[in-house]
Amino acid sequence: QVQLVESGGGLVEAGGALRLSCAASGPAFSSYSMGWFRQAPGKEREFVAGITRTGRDTYYADFVKGRFTISRDNVKNTVSLQMMSLEPEDTAIYYCAADRWAVIRITRQAYDYWGQGTQVTVSS
Repeated sequence: QVQLVESGGGLVEAGGALRLSCAASGPAFSSYSMGWFRQAPGKEREFVAGITRTGRDTYYADFVKGRFTISRDNVKNTVSLQMMSLEPEDTAIYYCAADRWAVIRITRQAYDYWGQGTQVTVSS
């Protein structure tokens, strides 16, 4: 079983940047594709970005392309989300998740393990 703990959230002004990190514990972190999701108040949890087991491939939701970058370190067992040019619409709780499949999947039901989330608030 993989345990995931997010960090790095906070309050930032529009146009600013944050870097989220997710630390994984448990066996075989490198055997999981990883994803970041977010959930705003009153909205469904939505896919933000994903990365394959080796980090070779990434995929982003249209609304973050060019602003967010996902990366992973299989030695440190971490996955990160660098967020730039933040907008008030990016305000949400951000979750990292682990998927046993080799490909990047964008539905929340595909993911096997979840962190507790970290709050990101972007002020206008």
